[in-house]
Amino acid sequence: MIFATYWFILAVAAFLPLYWFIPSARVRFFLLIAFCMVFHTHFAGPAGVIPIIFLGLMTFFVARSKHPAACLAGIATCVLALCFYKYTHFFIGQLLAKISPDFATQTDKQLSSWLPAAPPLAISFFAFEFIHYLYEVRKGGEPMRNIFDFAHFTLFFPSLVAGPIKRYTNFLPSLKTGLSSTTMQDVSYGMVQVAGGFFKKCVLADNLTLYLTYNGPRFATLSMPERWFFMAAITLRVYLDFSGYSDMAIGFARMLGIRLPQNFNWPYLANNITELWQRWHMSLTSWVRDYVYIPLGGSRKGTARKVANGMFAFALCGLWHGADWNYLIWGLFHGAGLVICGGYRKLLGPLGTALGWFFDRVPVASWAVTIAFFGLGCLLFFYPTPQACRMVQLLFVSSL
Repeated sequence: MIFATYWFILAVAAFLPLYWFIPSARVRFFLLIAFCMVFHTHFAGPAGVIPIIFLGLMTFFVARSKHPAACLAGIATCVLALCFYKYTHFFIGQLLAKISPDFATQTDKQLSSWLPAAPPLAISFFAFEFIHYLYEVRKGGEPMRNIFDFAHFTLFFPSLVAGPIKRYTNFLPSLKTGLSSTTMQDVSYGMVQVAGGFFKKCVLADNLTLYLTYNGPRFATLSMPERWFFMAAITLRVYLDFSGYSDMAIGFARMLGIRLPQNFNWPYLANNITELWQRWHMSLTSWVRDYVYIPLGGSRKGTARKVANGMFAFALCGLWHGADWNYLIWGLFHGAGLVICGGYRKLLGPLGTALGWFFDRVPVASWAVTIAFFGLGCLLFFYPTPQACRMVQLLFVSSL
């Protein structure tokens, strides 16, 4: 985890006192962007920096033009760049190779010279924030005129690696406020949030990871209660890990006097899967809703189109997490869960009405079903699909 590296701890320990005690907002402005650039260059390296510079400059100048067709072309460029850097090997190895293995091999060799060993750092977050910006400008939003404002929005170090995904209309006013004055309340609140996030991520989640790493390969030999405990542990681990990192990012931003959007709101207290996703990784789910689901027609085009739009949006959400089949299947699994959650009362007729009545009267049952469903999804997320399916079966039968 970047926030726990010695380089980051030493760098931020030198940077924060300078930021706090320099009285000039203008000097703070350039100090912050300089630190963000050093941060990105250190962790991304030249192969990760160059594509972001190109995409960023393209996005900035296209948005400045305010031309709808240019903004649309910019959005397409961001999408293609994301697909190229993150999904090229997946498409070639999993799809093209099934059609023509020789052609796939040649194509992979030719494209490998253009691809870095790993996708540019945080390419998914960069692409989503650039797409958001161009989409809003295309709809009539006012573009950023100052390229340094855009650089702050693009390279803001707390949210750079794992979000939350920012909206420029909220971020820029908060940036201005933080640069003007950072209060002791901001600093103390941020420190507490960073400490809490560090404890969740590095103490709780990482120790659960040790347990899961040890017991994952021997899952079939565990007793039935131990298997269900394993699923509970992986469900808890994913929340502690991701929300802990988000808390740290939000806390570091708050220590600068800058507010980032909340990313988790006690999702495991939700009583159905729809509510859980309204509380889980909220910056991503709201992005997918606003820039994929609604533009596709949302729920305005009839039931069949609503279902198709929802399934596509969550398939995209799954692939956003990684280029492999298990992420796609995880996304479709949750898309189907949302469809069922929203329509089972009508779909199942009297049985659906009875189930709805029961869940309304016994919310703990609805909560248990929700958490179990999400836990099954965690198995699909973290393990190759065949292995995950075997693990799901072993939750209900003693052996296969």
